[in-house]
Amino acid sequence: NRIDETVVFHPLASAQIRQIAAIQLEGLQARLADRELRLELSEAVFDFLAEVGFDPVYGARPLKRAIQRRIENPLAQALLANEFAPGQVIEVGLSGDEIIFQSPVVRAA
Repeated sequence: NRIDETVVFHPLASAQIRQIAAIQLEGLQARLADRELRLELSEAVFDFLAEVGFDPVYGARPLKRAIQRRIENPLAQALLANEFAPGQVIEVGLSGDEIIFQSPVVRAA
């Protein structure tokens, strides 16, 4: 019953939370690639996720739940409603406190 080592944990910065969000979103990107869809997130979305997915006490633990609740669940509903077709790029943006999904309109030449 002795202490062998001291480990110091420093608080996470916003840039680190954004990196963690990007890593966690890689799995979603891979699943969408299987359906021939691609996700492009705006910088504002990453800033928003870093804000709502961080807690000074729990660190980045709430981030996974924020991604599920604010991106994965609404996106799944949109996919089930056939709002996006294979080959499309889904742009993820922010409107106030709401994450929005849209696909650029492709015009025939």
